[in-house]
Amino acid sequence: MARGHRSQIKRERNENQREKRPSAKLSYARVSVQKACFVLDAIRGKDVETALGILAYNPRYASRVIEKLLKSAIANAENNNGMDITKLYIAECYANEAPTMKRIHPRAQGRAYRILKRMSNITVVLDEK
Repeated sequence: MARGHRSQIKRERNENQREKRPSAKLSYARVSVQKACFVLDAIRGKDVETALGILAYNPRYASRVIEKLLKSAIANAENNNGMDITKLYIAECYANEAPTMKRIHPRAQGRAYRILKRMSNITVVLDEK
C-alpha cells in the first residue's frame, strides 16, 4: 500500500521532474528588464566561448552582470553535472521583472514626482551540443 514516508515520495517525484540542464539565476539585479534583454538577445543560442567574448567587449552595464552569471552557470555545469565546457551553448536566457523600488523626487510648488528604480531576475540555462 504505502511505498514510504510522504517526504520520500515527494523527493522521488521531484527528482524525476527536475530540470537536468545546468543553470544560474540572479534575483533582484539592479538593471531593468528592457536593458538586460538587449544583452541577452546578443548571446542567445551562441556557444559559451563566443558569448563570453561578446560580453567582455559590450559596453553596457548589464553585460558585466550577465558575464558573472554565465561564468557561474559554466561552473555549475562542470562541477555538478560533469559536462565538457567546450560543448556547452546557451539554450535559454531571459529576464523577468522583479519588485520595483519607488522613490520620491521633490518638484516645484510642493509637488512630488515618483522615480521607479526597476530590478530584474535574470536566468541563464546551458546545454550540451
